[in-house]
Amino acid sequence: MIRYIFLYLISLFPTYCQELNSKVIINTDKLQSSEVMIFEEMQVAIEQFLNNNIWTSDRYNSEERINCNFIINILNEPSANLYEATVQIVSSRPIYNSSYETVLLNHGDREWTFEFFPSQNLEYSQNGFNDNLTSLLAFYSYIVLGIDYDSFEKLGGEENFQKAWKILNDSQNSGYKGWDQFGSKNNRYWICENFLNPKFVGVREAYYNYHLQGMDIYYSKPEDSQGIILENLSAINEINSKNFNSSIINIFINAKANEITNIFKGASLNTKREAYNIMTELSPSNSDLFNKILE
Repeated sequence: MIRYIFLYLISLFPTYCQELNSKVIINTDKLQSSEVMIFEEMQVAIEQFLNNNIWTSDRYNSEERINCNFIINILNEPSANLYEATVQIVSSRPIYNSSYETVLLNHGDREWTFEFFPSQNLEYSQNGFNDNLTSLLAFYSYIVLGIDYDSFEKLGGEENFQKAWKILNDSQNSGYKGWDQFGSKNNRYWICENFLNPKFVGVREAYYNYHLQGMDIYYSKPEDSQGIILENLSAINEINSKNFNSSIINIFINAKANEITNIFKGASLNTKREAYNIMTELSPSNSDLFNKILE
């Protein structure tokens, strides 16, 4: 009887969770170190940092948390507790009326150097640069959130991108690579700059249309979905023609190339050709993949 009362009380007061449901994988294959324990501790600490921090003022139910993976490859340990690494960040969101999850972000950051000490407590500081480990993790947490919000509401991720921009500004004088505009065009600076740059508003609006109006009806109205997706791919391609190889469009292609290929495999011949032409213009390097649309 007490158990039933307890369950009833829980139903009256639902439990709210943090925003991210992150899985962290640390790969040390390229490292000569045999100190397994420190990397196990690092994995737990990073995962707890991502999943236990409250990043927004919104309340999430457990099933609403954003699934994401942070795959960290430790490349070198130049000195004790100092690591050179890359990280692949992958996030996804569910598609309405299906069990399918669409990838929103699949991005590799190749310029990460950070310190980690045994028993280190990772804390996020909103008041300035603390260290290059928590700053990068917090930065990409807000990028993940921003893209996710953009997929549900037109320009809905603005506040999260602004928070990522603050982290970037706070990190400018840290001396670490990846935070300034003089590096790779796909580094942290250009990712955040593009999402906040008014000339790419059309790409962000296409993110919304692609997902909420396109993918979310794909399993009930595939032809309507294909038409809406095609229309928004065309809009992205028009922006791309004036801003070729921009970070925001590269992020879209890296996340969506395989999905778009699969969507249009079953389309009509005219739709296949139109999709193929747009995608090969958007991303010539993926032309072998997009050839499958025409098969």
